[in-house]
Amino acid sequence: MKRFRTQLPAIVALTCFSVVSAADWYQWRGPNRDGISTEKGLMTAWPEGGPNLAWRNRGLGSGMSSVSIANGRIYSMGKKDGQTHLVCVNLSDGSPVWSVAIGGGDNPNCTPTVDPESGLVFGMSHSGDLAACNAETGQIAWQKNFSRDFSGSMMSQWGYSESPLVDGNSLVVTPGSDSAIIASLDKRTGRTLWKTPFQQGRLGNAGKDGAGYSSIVVANCGGIKQYVQLIGRGIVSVAAKDGRPLWNYNRVANTTANVPTPVISGDYVFCTSGYNDGGAALLRIARSGTRLRASEVWYKQSRELQNHHGGVILLGQKLYFGHGHNNGFPVCVDMRSGRSQWAKTRGAGSGSAAVVFADGHLYFRYEDGVMALIEASESDYNLKSTFRIASRNGKSWPHPVIQDGKLYLRDQDELLCYDIKAR
Repeated sequence: MKRFRTQLPAIVALTCFSVVSAADWYQWRGPNRDGISTEKGLMTAWPEGGPNLAWRNRGLGSGMSSVSIANGRIYSMGKKDGQTHLVCVNLSDGSPVWSVAIGGGDNPNCTPTVDPESGLVFGMSHSGDLAACNAETGQIAWQKNFSRDFSGSMMSQWGYSESPLVDGNSLVVTPGSDSAIIASLDKRTGRTLWKTPFQQGRLGNAGKDGAGYSSIVVANCGGIKQYVQLIGRGIVSVAAKDGRPLWNYNRVANTTANVPTPVISGDYVFCTSGYNDGGAALLRIARSGTRLRASEVWYKQSRELQNHHGGVILLGQKLYFGHGHNNGFPVCVDMRSGRSQWAKTRGAGSGSAAVVFADGHLYFRYEDGVMALIEASESDYNLKSTFRIASRNGKSWPHPVIQDGKLYLRDQDELLCYDIKAR
């Protein structure tokens, strides 16, 4: 593999990069950051032993990052030779294309974000090294460090994990400092466009100061375009135009690691976090004079309802996810009322479950390496099929990705591709 270690001018990124197709999974949790795939024609049940393993390959390095897919390439991150690498491999067989060192720290968790308009791919190390690389060649266009450039910090020891958000000309990230809890950068140059100051000690007593492990989503609650993020002190929202604070909600925060990406539905925001505190809440965002106000529709303590880090899927008015700290008990919850729709069950596997949706089914990837296919029914839990993933290199936490009839599963240094298309 080629390795580019020298920072080059931003102009190197402006190479030809074709438009991302509607099927591409070019960022964290897919095109809309909601874990929903538009794929059709997939298997409704798997054969004994699971679907066909189309290919498997190594070389990604260690880490819990998932994958992004664009223009026939797969992008991920891993620790190799003591450094964090942004990695690109071929979609057809997982063979290496390029790998570039972008920083230090422990094993990365960030899923890269591919931007077709600029031809850049963005990744972040455990220690807050943010890099923009040419998606074709891997050459570094620009770099920032959250601690050095924004006085940033994390709420606990596991390091920066978010996947940067591209919105128009902006790259929106979460340094986690009082002077820049969230920041918008020019995606081509890294120049700071705005920073959001938050006196985190005034956001509430729950949780801890600093960035969380979640990723920013776009919302238009109350008629204002905004960025919603789960940080160490709970949910915050800032105006997309200039980063001014709009509203916040503290009760859902825990003191260990706030992870799941918020779920948006019109003027409603669902948020959850794991561990012994935290819990789950539905908020309604409405105008109050010239300001926005977050009202709690319902809240449940962590023992009643919580998601560790496997993510939440919203279909219609129903929320689907794995409930419980270090558990993935499959649940379906009515969003507006908070009432459970399914009878309690352990589920097919053990440990936390990372979840994605496609073609009428939920794909639960359990920590113990079990994959489960569950019908996305509003009334009953219906397990359709299971299989055990062909590799077991550690905790099976990276989120599954579905694209063009294939199921992609990152497992530390290894990447597996299963053919799930119906025949």
